[in-house]
Amino acid sequence: MQIIRTISWVVITAILVAFIAINWTTVAVNFWPLNNGNYLHFEWPVGVIALIFFAFGMLPVWLYLRAVRWRLNRRIETLEKSLQATATPTPIVPSAAPAPTATQGATFDTYSPKDL
Repeated sequence: MQIIRTISWVVITAILVAFIAINWTTVAVNFWPLNNGNYLHFEWPVGVIALIFFAFGMLPVWLYLRAVRWRLNRRIETLEKSLQATATPTPIVPSAAPAPTATQGATFDTYSPKDL
């Protein structure tokens, strides 16, 4: 999947660079009217203007998607924590070892008062 994403970004970048290179002629952009009847005036290449307005149009969608992802990640973490809190751990059953018999090393020592 990483290769498909990389190829698509390369194609998008190549198309964008070609668009900017073809439309490098400057155009007048009037931003804001001034008090004397003129405008705040800039001359920029068409490709740069298109790139700026594309970024402005993409920004709200990107912010919305980031907010949705953040909200869903918080929800997943909350559900995982509640699942861990309510999950009952499985009891560990110790393996039953056979009881030692008299022939398996059980010795009985008898002490006499002389031994003490």
